[in-house]
Amino acid sequence: MKKVLFVGILSLLGLAPLRCALAQAGNNAPAEKVVEKSAAEKESSITAAATNRAVRAVSPTGPTASPLIREANTPAAATDDSARTDIYKVDVGDVLDIRLLNSAANRSTLYSVVDGGLIDFPIAGEPLQVAGLTTKEIQTRITSALKRLAVDERTQVTVGVRQYASHTVIITGLVGSPGTKNLRREAVPLYVLLAEVQPRLDAARATIMRSGVPAQVLELGDSAALNFLVRPGDVINLTTRPPEFYYIGGRVDYPGQKNFQPGITLLQAILAAGGSVRNSTVELSREGTDGLLKSTRFNLKEIKSGRTEDPKLHSGDRIEVVH
Repeated sequence: MKKVLFVGILSLLGLAPLRCALAQAGNNAPAEKVVEKSAAEKESSITAAATNRAVRAVSPTGPTASPLIREANTPAAATDDSARTDIYKVDVGDVLDIRLLNSAANRSTLYSVVDGGLIDFPIAGEPLQVAGLTTKEIQTRITSALKRLAVDERTQVTVGVRQYASHTVIITGLVGSPGTKNLRREAVPLYVLLAEVQPRLDAARATIMRSGVPAQVLELGDSAALNFLVRPGDVINLTTRPPEFYYIGGRVDYPGQKNFQPGITLLQAILAAGGSVRNSTVELSREGTDGLLKSTRFNLKEIKSGRTEDPKLHSGDRIEVVH
């Protein structure tokens, strides 16, 4: 009898780790799903943040910023713009390619979207409203119409856009191929459009004119500006950069007005003017948004040693090498 009890106890002890492992696995399963969901949500938030940063880099924010930029800087607008680059909503002028797979009938597959946003699709029994819908939504609408009319259930519907004509932008100025261009998405990054129109070498700025908001000027040398999302109806004009200058005086060999080049730093400007960086103090004056000058002092020895950042100049800056 004791031997039987001893064997029973050993069996229970042997099963205990297995039960614990099963219980732990059961508890961990939902946790893995939560982790996966959190990772997806994190990736989505990172994507939206990256898009928002790209737009912020194009132009300053704040109360004085363009309504176009202020609108784009909101998280909701960033997410909306990101979604626009993945979809195309059909409108008047587009030509659709609609095919009925597994169907013995020989029908034309091309259908133009006419005024009113309709296509004449005889098998559906009446014109179909498609304006404002994606190809996937049109496919669903046609499938529902065929089921309602008791068409062969095995028939599969595919919808594509054969000719894009409803989403247009106009591009002018210093480009090799100006004129009206068709977009194949609700929004397209500027660099995609520039690759098509071939900007000239002297093109340096793009002015985006959009209905209802002030014109927005973008620097083509700014990689963030090239990610600006162009929308249907925009007018884009490429121009050269107007002459810009900065001014330097004080203890330098060649004072006066100097041509401004984006990216030039304070130390570079002083060396180019024949100034000395040994124990020199420099006063940099810059015009603020209120139109008033704001001055900052720098020690060139600190900049040269790497202890202080070498600031980039802005067009119109005033530099005075004090001593």
